[in-house]
Amino acid sequence: MLLSPRSPAKSLDPAYKLRPERGQIERFKACFKTLFGHINEKESEENVKDHLMDFLKEVYYRDSYVVAPKGKTDFVIHLGKEASSPAGVLFEVKRPANRSEMVSRENLNTKAFHELLLYYFQERSRDRNSDLRHCVITNVYEWYIFDAALIDRVFYRNAHLKKEYTAWAAGQKVSRNNDLFYHEIAKPFLDTLAEEVPFTYFDLRTYQKNVNDADLSNDKALLPLYKILSPTHLLKLPTATDSNRLNPRFYTELLHLIGLEETKEGNKKVIRRKAEGQRDEGSLLENTIIELETSGKLSHLTDLGQYGRIDDEQLFSVALELCITWVNRILFLKLLESQLVRYQGGNSEYAFLNSATLSDYDELYKLFFRVLAKRPAERQSSIQRKFGKVPYLNSSLFEITELEDATLNINGLDDGLSLPLLRQSVLRDHPAYRDRSELPTLGYLFAFLDAYDFASESGDDIQETNRALINASVLGLIFEKINGYKDGSFYTPGFITEYMCRETIRKAVVQKFNDANGWQCADFGALQDKDLDRKQANDLINSLRVCDPAVGSGHFLVSALNELIAIKADLGILQDTSGRRLKGYLVRVVNDELTVLDEEDGEGFGYLMQAATSKPTAERQRVQQTLFHEKQVLIENCLFGVDINPNSVKICRLRLWIELLKNAYYTEASGFVELETLPNIDINIKQGNSLLSKFSLTEDLSDVFRKQKFSLQTYKDAVSAYKGTADKDAKAELLRFIHDIKGQFRETVMNRARAASGSPPSAANVSCSTTTWIYSVPPSRTPNW
Repeated sequence: MLLSPRSPAKSLDPAYKLRPERGQIERFKACFKTLFGHINEKESEENVKDHLMDFLKEVYYRDSYVVAPKGKTDFVIHLGKEASSPAGVLFEVKRPANRSEMVSRENLNTKAFHELLLYYFQERSRDRNSDLRHCVITNVYEWYIFDAALIDRVFYRNAHLKKEYTAWAAGQKVSRNNDLFYHEIAKPFLDTLAEEVPFTYFDLRTYQKNVNDADLSNDKALLPLYKILSPTHLLKLPTATDSNRLNPRFYTELLHLIGLEETKEGNKKVIRRKAEGQRDEGSLLENTIIELETSGKLSHLTDLGQYGRIDDEQLFSVALELCITWVNRILFLKLLESQLVRYQGGNSEYAFLNSATLSDYDELYKLFFRVLAKRPAERQSSIQRKFGKVPYLNSSLFEITELEDATLNINGLDDGLSLPLLRQSVLRDHPAYRDRSELPTLGYLFAFLDAYDFASESGDDIQETNRALINASVLGLIFEKINGYKDGSFYTPGFITEYMCRETIRKAVVQKFNDANGWQCADFGALQDKDLDRKQANDLINSLRVCDPAVGSGHFLVSALNELIAIKADLGILQDTSGRRLKGYLVRVVNDELTVLDEEDGEGFGYLMQAATSKPTAERQRVQQTLFHEKQVLIENCLFGVDINPNSVKICRLRLWIELLKNAYYTEASGFVELETLPNIDINIKQGNSLLSKFSLTEDLSDVFRKQKFSLQTYKDAVSAYKGTADKDAKAELLRFIHDIKGQFRETVMNRARAASGSPPSAANVSCSTTTWIYSVPPSRTPNW
């Protein structure tokens, strides 16, 4: 028998994320201390069982599950509130002084395990119970937890052992005494067993220091123990929840701040401007509409028709697009702020999105365009003093858009307006706002966001305050719903996009390798058995092209990004920038999110600055840098999207930037004070109608490039340079150059079409979309959106 003990962290399902409140952990610690205080090693086994049951009931099970003795079994955890419900967990308990009958990590062939096997066989055969989840042996201090599926496969379904048990239970042996089963059936079987037997092992005494430690920051070390004894683990309750699941309270109040409401029309929910008589001047939308009407700047738009056919529709659509742009930036900054505070060990000096720092819309405008859009050395001294801890990111998210330039910037909003607090506002739970009926809009927005826990990764942690988690994934769903205000929104659940990407992309990867090497791998498992050249393998995967022709919020592309990284990890080719393979980590897609776990202890990876040195360890830096650059390469080279809705395009770009932000790292060259800048990925996500084509999909592009001064490689080089540049002037110049190349391409193709037909091409072929993608596929098969 090959024994394989595992730590609690290594045994837990990676999908089991937990963020208990401080009160729950304090109750756990108090009950832990009570349990240890009641244990007298000289007392009977019954005494030990009683205290163990009290501990489990008090911390986890009292309200929903029965914990009680059952027959000869020391005690069980039932699967419901009634004792008639099936037993889900079997416990065999020994008193601490009974070492001779207790199992050890080196030997399971003792009376304790023999008894556990007997209880299991009786439950399965006599009670017809097929709902068992775990089996536990403990002496209060040491715990051995076995998966019931393992006991079933290795022991209960073993033909010889089951036959022997059946004969003994039927009285066909010389005795029906339990000792005969223990010594003459179970023990000889275990002596000859060659199977591996994995189990969870821990000693509660090793956690005493953490339980008694007054430093609350050390309590996180208790989370694996807290989780391993919980109903979620021991009863195998569902752990996976859609990471994109909407928080209704957050969603409703965000709509209120913007000036929108959700209503039902027929069988669908739609978003609309609040009804007349219920509109609040202080909301972002109404404030924007008032300023647009006052300035008359809608007339400056040359393509106003795309925003609607009547004045009110145009005014609403332009104002909504501006509001979405501004709220996009603010939510991105909230995620950034949360990340910076976490990187710095909870240092609140890195929090900048609050009324004390940003007192009005003018200050917010400065943050957008004089802080985020400029390198620290280029910022004016007053800005540097106020926002010295806010990094430069080089994202076009913080460049003035064409619509803002033509109509209104956020500093044009009226600072003097206030907004009534929503009746069900989250701020009603806060003593500082409980008696307030209204707040200045910007202050309301910041206080509202601060009432939630923004985290780019929903990992395990203790909530010191009761704040609901709003992760990056759910923001896409919120804006997808806002975007679908006319027709209702259609959002694909995470488990579906995860499945689609896993099934399709892995097959595409196998085909890539088969075609490149002349192999005949039937599936991904066969490919994993190959000895791969890491550089060639990475180049092949990086040559894949994934395009979503109705990209929406970018959910499918994010799932594809996670899957591509998991594929590289599974093939053993995930490597850092120096070519060293990333070893010792499990990189998986769990619950539609990318997780990185330590292979040894199952702990999740986290990027954190050391207080003593103000920089991360070399290994943390290496892993974080690897994940960032892998995501950057895949986003720049492999992921493309089109949507007819300009707001969807903005949100998709935002989601991809957020994925990079999750693994942002401080650069060594800056002395670990500046973050690595984000690439210009906006060129991969375009507005257009993917159902229409400007030109034939069989257009011979090679002929086109021969007749003009720009080559396909020139275009590729320009696009690559644009993605990588952090200089604003160089970026603008490259963008103009790319547009010139596209213009000459379009003109050449259209002239050729005119010459061939003797007349201009039909309107159906030229009136749609704005972008021609040349660099993403071979020239002879270019889609034109």
